[in-house]
Amino acid sequence: MSDSAPTRAIVIGAGLGGLASAMRLGAKGYQVTVLDRLDLPGGRGSSITQGGHRFDLGPTIVTVPQGLRDLWAACGRDFDHDVTLKPMEPFYEIRWPDGSHFTMRDGEAEMEAEIARLSPNDLDGYRKFLADAEKRYWFGYEDLGRRPMNQLWELIKVLPKFAWYRADRSVYAHAARRFRDERLRFAFSFHPLFIGGDPFRVTSMYALVSHLEKAFGVHYAMGGVQAIAKAMAGVVRDQGGLLRMGVEVDEILVRDGRAAGVRLKDGQEIEADIVVSNADAGHTYTRLLRNRPKRRWSDAKLKRTRWSMGLYVWYFGTKGTRDMWRDVGHHSIVVGPRYREHIKDIFIRGHLADDMSLYVHRPSVTDPSVAPEGGDTFYVLSPVPHLGHDNGVDWAKEAEPYRAKMLAMLEERLLPGLSEHVTESLVFTPETFRDRYLSPLGAGFSIEPRILQSAWFRPHNVSEEVPGLYLAGAGTHPGAGVPGVIGTAEVLAQLVPDAAPVAPLRMAAE
Repeated sequence: MSDSAPTRAIVIGAGLGGLASAMRLGAKGYQVTVLDRLDLPGGRGSSITQGGHRFDLGPTIVTVPQGLRDLWAACGRDFDHDVTLKPMEPFYEIRWPDGSHFTMRDGEAEMEAEIARLSPNDLDGYRKFLADAEKRYWFGYEDLGRRPMNQLWELIKVLPKFAWYRADRSVYAHAARRFRDERLRFAFSFHPLFIGGDPFRVTSMYALVSHLEKAFGVHYAMGGVQAIAKAMAGVVRDQGGLLRMGVEVDEILVRDGRAAGVRLKDGQEIEADIVVSNADAGHTYTRLLRNRPKRRWSDAKLKRTRWSMGLYVWYFGTKGTRDMWRDVGHHSIVVGPRYREHIKDIFIRGHLADDMSLYVHRPSVTDPSVAPEGGDTFYVLSPVPHLGHDNGVDWAKEAEPYRAKMLAMLEERLLPGLSEHVTESLVFTPETFRDRYLSPLGAGFSIEPRILQSAWFRPHNVSEEVPGLYLAGAGTHPGAGVPGVIGTAEVLAQLVPDAAPVAPLRMAAE
């Protein structure tokens, strides 16, 4: 490492958190090298093209565009020049087994009309819930979520507010206090599933998501989240950074007690003054620092950690369906017959249930480029147990039967005649997440965001184990989701020192 202030940085992983970190470091003057084992930047936000269908593999929506605009602005760039966001209206539709439905919309009057249509007696509770969500937003997102939480004192200072906002109460329990109708309790409590949390156990602070939707809307990036990742990579390159795809980091090098670079799988060593790991925090500590003793994030502690659920995702393309299913929009949620008990099957019992609830993404109604002419591209997600339960699921045996159940549910509840039109098919199970993204236990969103696994209790953005090592991405503060992982880079930038000025090169003749 150089004797003066640092100039060289390595970022392990080109996920959205890693790319955002590389952009922030480039803006601070670092010479940045990003290393990733996949073929495209974006990590879980990358894509696969098959048979003319582009399947966006991970996140599908943007809920806080300002976070991306702030990131670009920090680099002297204009996000809206590089990426086109299209507001969604409606945001999404929820369908229940009894045939009832609820449409989440943009606009106060429109939302109150939906509440009144489904459950008139819950209109006052809805207004109170939104007020609750806004208060939690300002505290949990704009305050805690945008500053470092690596010092215990930072946690101690906010404990009275945690108590005031009843952070010990779950999102579902909070929704149940505001809504009488069980359907609305679902509609305003399921959101933690999209960051890997059990709605019956994660803190009610995550009710703030309802304010995010109301205040910022729900957006789709034309070209998918992959388009955002490519634009981020473009900024990094314009800053003079280097992206090396198709290479895997095997170990973080530690010399003189500090992170000093990385060793690749092929044995090549790359030196750096600081290292940022966008790999999962569990993988970082158990694998990349496997030869270092850990004081806090030991293998034993990580085994005791509660991880987010796994995901079963069926990506499929159809032919001749663009004008079919006219009542099916960009985002649909098809709810199964059980809520609480199904969540227990996923998070607690580790049981692969026969019933399921599905998130259905149909981007082709907004972005025709994702599919051949006249066709559709779909992404259907079902939460399932991760791979760490004692009664683990044998996905080699269960993957295809589960897909068949998913197909039957889609045909019955949302997409009649679907089986006659499917032309392309791709399935991701928790084993895919383990092998493709190196996710511990195949977890979809890293460490579950329970109250004692959030903020100070989460792996810190500045490593507690090795000076010069920093963490970004879903497994660190503030957490998962596109706003969360982009936010990890904002927090990280407050902790990383500015780079040393780089002296101009002198020619040999001089």
